[in-house]
Amino acid sequence: MRDLRFGIDIDGTVTCPTSLLPHINEQFGCNLVLDDIKEYDLTKAFTVDEHVFFEWYSQAESYIYSTSPAQAYAKKILEDWQTQFELYYISARGQQVYDTTIDWFKQEEIPYDHIELVGSHNKIATAKKLGVHAFFEDKHDNAVDIHEELDIPVILFDTPYNREPIPEGVIRVYDWQEANQWIKKLFPLEETLVN
Repeated sequence: MRDLRFGIDIDGTVTCPTSLLPHINEQFGCNLVLDDIKEYDLTKAFTVDEHVFFEWYSQAESYIYSTSPAQAYAKKILEDWQTQFELYYISARGQQVYDTTIDWFKQEEIPYDHIELVGSHNKIATAKKLGVHAFFEDKHDNAVDIHEELDIPVILFDTPYNREPIPEGVIRVYDWQEANQWIKKLFPLEETLVN
């Protein structure tokens, strides 16, 4: 019985936080690595006109999303979790990439119960509406806001762009295996009693 529901961000959480970098490096002649990304706004990491960047991104996003690799162990752990928890993905992606997103989940064979593309980084209303019991995120202010507004644990996947201080209740992890250990602590399963 799956009574608990997880809200899970996609980009930088299920997918590798480096997913965009090869595309940016190729398009803009850069040599960026993840440690160069100190802010969530990628245009702060190199010299580029914001309008030029976002125009390119809007044209390239479907291809970028379709080729993004999943983080190590994400698929295996999410498969294990699906037997116990409902998996609701809540992403800032817009509706224009819904089909691409569904295709990626099918191609990568990553389980899901529901995918909600909210088209904005404000995920609180959607997380509240969907009644999630924990959230998984890579954007610092999202993680803090979701925790404080909904009073649920938020697992924050560590990256160079989200290393500001976090309150108790936002838990920084370095990979999906560590996230899994925290979930076992936060939501211990009742052992089946044998007579």
